Amino acid sequence: MALLRLVITSAFIVLAATSSVHAEAEILDDGVTVETVEEDGYQTPQIDSKKAYLAEHFDDEEAFKKKWVKSETKKQGVDDTIAKYDGKWELQTPARRLLKDDFGLVLTTEAKHAAISALLNRPFVFSDKPLIVQYEVTMQEGQICGGAYLKLLSKGVNTRNDLKQFHDQTPYTIMFGPDKCGNDNKLHFIFKHQNPKNGTIEEKHAKKPTQRLDDIYKDKEPHLYTLIVRPDNTFTILVDNKEVNSGSLLEDFTPAVNPPEEIDDPNDKKPEDWDEREKIVDPTATKPEDWDEDAPAQIVDPNAVKPTGWLDNEPEMIPDPDAVKPSDWEEEMDGEWEAPLVDNPLCSSAPGCGEWKAPLIANPNYKGVWRAPLIPNPNYKGKWTPRRVPNPHYFNDEHPFRMTTITAVGFELWSMSPQLLFDNLIITDDEEVAAEWARQTYTLKRDRITSQAKTLWGKILAATQYKPGYWAMYALYSAVPITLYIVYLLGRSREESLVERGLKFAGENPWVYAVVIIGSFIIVGFVAYMCCGPRTQDPEVEDVKKTDAVVEDDPHQSDEEREEEKTEESAEKEKQSKADLEGPDNTQESAPVIDTEGAGDGQRKRKPRKE
Repeated sequence: MALLRLVITSAFIVLAATSSVHAEAEILDDGVTVETVEEDGYQTPQIDSKKAYLAEHFDDEEAFKKKWVKSETKKQGVDDTIAKYDGKWELQTPARRLLKDDFGLVLTTEAKHAAISALLNRPFVFSDKPLIVQYEVTMQEGQICGGAYLKLLSKGVNTRNDLKQFHDQTPYTIMFGPDKCGNDNKLHFIFKHQNPKNGTIEEKHAKKPTQRLDDIYKDKEPHLYTLIVRPDNTFTILVDNKEVNSGSLLEDFTPAVNPPEEIDDPNDKKPEDWDEREKIVDPTATKPEDWDEDAPAQIVDPNAVKPTGWLDNEPEMIPDPDAVKPSDWEEEMDGEWEAPLVDNPLCSSAPGCGEWKAPLIANPNYKGVWRAPLIPNPNYKGKWTPRRVPNPHYFNDEHPFRMTTITAVGFELWSMSPQLLFDNLIITDDEEVAAEWARQTYTLKRDRITSQAKTLWGKILAATQYKPGYWAMYALYSAVPITLYIVYLLGRSREESLVERGLKFAGENPWVYAVVIIGSFIIVGFVAYMCCGPRTQDPEVEDVKKTDAVVEDDPHQSDEEREEEKTEESAEKEKQSKADLEGPDNTQESAPVIDTEGAGDGQRKRKPRKE
């Protein structure tokens, strides 16, 4: 009795402890685990204002209202019913609260255009110092389709009234950040380059990152995005302080900054007598006299012999002797009834039945249709290409880093998933300043997440984040000690309690202890699997196309991208994503033309076709 009381009491203590830990978390409607344990070590980050062009932590609501301006205009080229920037921005604590008194800028709405911007403390002029842009994004409900990038707005956006007119066509110098739609995800780095010859402005798109970044759209954790552009025309992109892309402004963008020095002469035409055929039919070849084009591909085997025991007079199929005409069969309507055919049982023990025919074999004299062989073309001149001439639009800009001055920063977005959270945005010219800013903010969050993952409850939360079914088993497991405790209380009021009778029954039947032990092992194994077993990823969400998806006149899409997108849509209609940032692959030169008219196998024999 004392032993059972000890077991029940221990189980109740486990339940109480589990419930206490569970009180530290809330389960959202969609099954997302939200930690409410707050970290006391966080303080709003502080950076010398002289070292940053903008340092926004979103912790001060009053300062935020004075600095940030919501757009009051409409998106260009979109139906008026959906063009208004009516998406809602709010300062909120993260759904998964990791740090006390930490707030972020949250786009709370979905499927709405939203734009908000702020002026820099002072303009950033591209001269002899690098540009560092860094900010955090937490996709608190994942991302189905939409962007989380920012735009660095060009000079000309200088007042709060200009910010109220911020829209998709507002001139920007750099666009940077993540973007996803369906299975297509990107990490944008686009800069606008001014042609030094005619003053036109063209977008340049960075090559794709070297690593896949699928998890950042699914794990619902904060991620840090850092862009570094240097005066020597090199750039580096970091995600969570790890390099995912790097290169040169001159070499790793599409289209290239500098056009080719020479181009094909548009006025050059191929001469009429230019022969591109590498081979031609031999005009001197004649069909051999013994070539029989009418010979069949197969003939009867002259050496074949009918097997002994072959039943010539027995058909392979016979009427079923056991078949009976149905009682409802009417010959006037159904016709004359005939029994269905079945295999002749006599044929099963014989080599064969019916008329015997010799098999066919390949005709050794078969040659097929005669075709003249191919020979090298004596007039072959090779693949014709137009001559090269100097490019009248050529220029050589050796300093594309010297972009248009930046005066403001803004988010101009559309998303199918709400609750996008942005935090700790900094623009500076000192990499160490950006690193220190991250140490005061992002690093604390990652440390908090890591420390939670080391605890048993943290591992259970991590393991079950995408497995809602486990919570039903957890609830069942939690109900076991409660039930035992209730039975214990009820048993105390009886002369021979249920517990005492249970102990007596277990004493008479030792197998009960084996069941209890095995059950305990199952529970422990279940918890261990949730903590250490493989984590199930989110199922691939159904591709959803933006209502304001890239259109023909979208300023963020180059001609090469538009052409590539059309090709992809016709080849794979199920895929609903935007075109690849990179340009189309270089087209390989086609092989020399071969004149095949009248040509073919020559003296070769064709393989006989199977009957």
